[in-house]
Amino acid sequence: MNNGSLEIQLLWQDPVTGEQREPRLRVPIAFGREFARMPAELRGQPVARMLLNHDQVSRFHALIEWEQNQLVVTDQGSVNGIYVNGQRQTRAVINSGDILQIGPYVISVTFAASVPASPPIPPSPPIPSPPAPSGNSVIIFNPNTNLPDPTLAPQVVTPLGSNFPPPIFQQELVSVQALHATGMPVDETYYLAIGAGLGSFIWVDLLRLCGVKTDKIAALGIDKEPYARYKLLCLNSQIPLHERLRSNSDSCPDNIWGWPSYALREAWHDFGKGRIDQSIKHLWKVFAEPTFAETYTPRAGNVFNSIDREARRIGWDKIYRFGRVLAIRKTDDGRYCVAYSRGRGNHAFYVSRYLHLATGYPALQFLPHLQAYRERYKDFRSVVNAYEDHNHVYELLERQGGKVLIQGRGIVASRIVQRIYEARKRNPNISILHLMRSPKPQGNKYGTSQRIVKHHIELQPFNWPKACWGGELRETLEKASPEQRKELISNKVWGGTTTADRLDWQLITEIGLREGWYKIQFAVVTRVEQDAQKHLIAYIQDKDFGEIQLPAVDFIIDATGLDAKVKESPLLKDLVEHYHLPLNPIGRLAVANNFELVEMRNAQGKVYAAGAITFGGPYAAVDSFLGLQYACLRAVDGLATARAPGVHSLNPISSFGQWLKWVFNQSP
Repeated sequence: MNNGSLEIQLLWQDPVTGEQREPRLRVPIAFGREFARMPAELRGQPVARMLLNHDQVSRFHALIEWEQNQLVVTDQGSVNGIYVNGQRQTRAVINSGDILQIGPYVISVTFAASVPASPPIPPSPPIPSPPAPSGNSVIIFNPNTNLPDPTLAPQVVTPLGSNFPPPIFQQELVSVQALHATGMPVDETYYLAIGAGLGSFIWVDLLRLCGVKTDKIAALGIDKEPYARYKLLCLNSQIPLHERLRSNSDSCPDNIWGWPSYALREAWHDFGKGRIDQSIKHLWKVFAEPTFAETYTPRAGNVFNSIDREARRIGWDKIYRFGRVLAIRKTDDGRYCVAYSRGRGNHAFYVSRYLHLATGYPALQFLPHLQAYRERYKDFRSVVNAYEDHNHVYELLERQGGKVLIQGRGIVASRIVQRIYEARKRNPNISILHLMRSPKPQGNKYGTSQRIVKHHIELQPFNWPKACWGGELRETLEKASPEQRKELISNKVWGGTTTADRLDWQLITEIGLREGWYKIQFAVVTRVEQDAQKHLIAYIQDKDFGEIQLPAVDFIIDATGLDAKVKESPLLKDLVEHYHLPLNPIGRLAVANNFELVEMRNAQGKVYAAGAITFGGPYAAVDSFLGLQYACLRAVDGLATARAPGVHSLNPISSFGQWLKWVFNQSP
């Protein structure tokens, strides 16, 4: 092993999100708060730049490099300094097992291979070791199919990385005349939605309700159905159309008024079919939830059908345009230019006065040790992400039985356990090992309220306290500073991983624990290997006994969630870097209380955003149906205040008139 091939394993828990980071990197490694301030190269070697987004971290805080067969960490003149094993240092040698602290980040350092005391002699024969995970431990969506693609490496699509967008996109302001001079198609509109998903659909729906005609609006995206990606993720995570979503009765993407609610619609449907007992049950849930009844949640199929109806009503087919957006630039006439691809070699531009960004989650989170396993063994069937298509797992379990290891304890993990429970009815020779990072003896507490915990899983009807949507918690967050917001939505206060308070899920867990086919264990997996029989062997780290091997399993399912970091979206990463846009303390787009990207103003032009890419801002539940509606409503209100063409604020009379048109399925 030479100096350039030395790899170290870093491990820390993000103090803001609670996410565990486990990058395995080659030295040199730089740490800091601003990516551009850290060196890209050091003495001809590429530098791994680790972004620690916290105000206690300096722009370029510390550097780890190789010096005379030793790893050395050096403080780069930071304000708060660096600590090695609890002692403040300006320069120190790092040994395997040392703890490096930078601001609130407590980072354990482990050598991926022993550091030699003298120039090494390559062993013979060489001992193979698992390759370091490439990329960012995520599974990205294929830009052409919009499907999760585990074989696709993360790529950055920027104006410098290809022949399109053209060189004029390197400028701060793009000349509209220069766009036409390229000879490529240039279309113009007043309102352009980027993404064409649920966030875009809701914004367009509100524009139509406020008087904007279809010929003034366009929406660019891959899928024609605005719920296509959401539906795909639901089906992949084992939520079929007849199952219920974790959403409220009056959170209706097709109906800004929330009435009639999903519960009332379902009750009326069941009443018409003669299922009077079911009809009463739906209404009772809404009346008595959550004290005397489980919270009502709508069926996935009903939600998608209602969106189809509203899409037809507002003329979505006239608004939607197929295209993969590559870059966004300000123009020299106070508008914005969007460069997009309509297929291989078929590129075009859109110019618009107002933009709305709702690009959704750019990637699936994937645990680094599982990604390393895949890269080593090229096995994409026994180690899967819960949001990938993995129905083969349950089909094989039903035929052959087997053991499953689940990582993650949120809503998706609960649904996976339910699906395996259903598979056990066909083949009882199936067992589950549910691996959690740490015990959870009691739930988060805020004021006098505290979450219920059962079997180390926090229970809550929705992914946030209900007051975050429209109550006092929403108001508190809007008034808070960025740092206060970070604290409030952290895993220790309002946030944290929870699952729905469903009696059937609790019963499944209790039955499994009692019968022995479901077990819970607390540990952090360090690596996964394959034995001679193709079984999966997971290793965990124990503070007393070191590395321990777990019993062999047949499948591992990663249910740790989705990734909305700006850096995982080539479009957003390019936009942020080109215009030096600020990120909030969570690392997402910094937006105003009306969800405008203020730094992107261009004369009268404005850019708004919605969804997970704005998490950490003025609203907690940004990736929920009601959260998307709230963000879009604030954005459209902002347009009405700015007297944007054709946008009229809804008043009680016009709102009632639009509701009647919705009831009778008439165009706005």
